[in-house]
Amino acid sequence: MSFNLIRIGEVWHYRFQIDGKRVQRSTRETDRRRAHRIAEQAYRRAKLWARDGRAIPTVRALVAQWLEIHAATASAAHVKVVETFGRLHLHDLGDVMIDELTTDRVELARVRHLETRSPVSANQWLKVLRLLCNWAVRRGVIPAVPFRVKALKVQKKPRATLPVNLARDWLAAIDEHEGDRDGVRTAVRLMLGLGLRESEAITARWEWLDIERRTYTPGRTKGREADPLPVPDWLHDYLTARREPDGYMLQKPDGRPFYAGFTRTAMLAANKAVGAPHITAHRLRGTFATLLSRSGVPVQDIQRVLRHKNLTTTAAYLEVDMSTVSRGQRRIADKIGFGLHANTNGAPVANDAA
Repeated sequence: MSFNLIRIGEVWHYRFQIDGKRVQRSTRETDRRRAHRIAEQAYRRAKLWARDGRAIPTVRALVAQWLEIHAATASAAHVKVVETFGRLHLHDLGDVMIDELTTDRVELARVRHLETRSPVSANQWLKVLRLLCNWAVRRGVIPAVPFRVKALKVQKKPRATLPVNLARDWLAAIDEHEGDRDGVRTAVRLMLGLGLRESEAITARWEWLDIERRTYTPGRTKGREADPLPVPDWLHDYLTARREPDGYMLQKPDGRPFYAGFTRTAMLAANKAVGAPHITAHRLRGTFATLLSRSGVPVQDIQRVLRHKNLTTTAAYLEVDMSTVSRGQRRIADKIGFGLHANTNGAPVANDAA
């Protein structure tokens, strides 16, 4: 054993030597098993510090370390999620050493989160905490994620997609809202026609558009992919009329780039104008994926176009078309004899199912 447990009164203390220096502390525990775990963690932290001068961080310190290293390489949305977690949602875990994140502690913190947030938000909170701990594991700071907490089961709700019969009117409403400003007008067309993320639309460049081959190759994506995307005719015509030799497709008059969320106001106004559901930048990407699926494009191809690493991520973007289901049900009913047939007057009547 690398440390000794000694009992002083009712309380267990631990004692060990690191680099010739003796360390003795109280565990504040009367139970030997819990005291042993505390002593083991203290010894491991001391060894790590002695080896490379790096202590096991608290959760708050781990957030700061992650942000410092990833701020320049991760997407702005990803950085914002982690930054918000560390600023607003530590829930008494901020000063806890990450190797002391027990299942009980994490579950209690999640209960605190649920006092003001939804189960969906609690699952996102847990996902960020796991992300940070897995990063610490990869760096060799801790041997494994020290807690086991399952995500909450959440009732899935259908997410909005832009109905095809409203698409033209919706784009016209965007154009009317924006007037002669091309930024949002072009961005929504890139998201609807190519499935780009809003961040990818913001960084879109004219030199990545191949007019002759009718393809667009996003050069700055979340996953660093660079597959050429076919440009549909309607979008090709729109971009050709505005084509520049190089530079950003979207640009403010002063040359500065747009900020994240800059399309939201115009989209909400267009939704209200034409009676569309709650369409946002992300739901335009979901609309693009769903329309491809309804047109018979295999989900593996949709995965490639959306630049997802996992097929399950792509599947989550696809919404069920109940009208397609209804037509399928009628075809099945016809095959088994429960469909409609015409009477002598030509009017459809239901077959007897008895």
